[in-house]
Amino acid sequence: MSFFVSSTGKGNGADLGGLAGADRHCQTLATAAGAGQRTWRAYLSTTATAGAAAVNARDRIGSGPWQNAKGIVVANNIEELHGNNNLNKQTALTEKGDTVSGSGDAPSMHDILTGSTSDGRATDATCNNWTSSSSEGAATVGHHDRTGLDDSPPAKSWNSSHATRGCSQEALKATGGAGLTYCFAAN
Repeated sequence: MSFFVSSTGKGNGADLGGLAGADRHCQTLATAAGAGQRTWRAYLSTTATAGAAAVNARDRIGSGPWQNAKGIVVANNIEELHGNNNLNKQTALTEKGDTVSGSGDAPSMHDILTGSTSDGRATDATCNNWTSSSSEGAATVGHHDRTGLDDSPPAKSWNSSHATRGCSQEALKATGGAGLTYCFAAN
């Protein structure tokens, strides 16, 4: 396994403890699933701040290939991941190999936090770089099940569908999420 959708969020909305906290969460889940020997990174981008450059999710996750818990390749490399990948509801599994509830399921948890554009670069919607659980602000999310309100490319995007209604746990739930992230083995 070198890719999974986190089976749980941190429980504090989009406050993941920044990139370091999100990476720790991925590492903890991977370790519990027997894959802790790898270096796990959350697929998250951050915006530039006074003294720190923006971070692009695509630059944090290694070069691939990435396989889910059942050994199915979801992408062979960065270009394929951000192009014609194999990410969908049947392949975007948790670290336990479970399917994540999608659009039409109760509850829907298809909104996955990314803060990224479709090519994996930073947006300005990152809930204060993953440190806010306020009702204010927003985070860019993707749809792991590739299903949205219409057939437009953003509606079907795994990493850049729309912004949330806020950064709190309640706001994430209201837009169809649970504070889940994509986790990739960077090595």
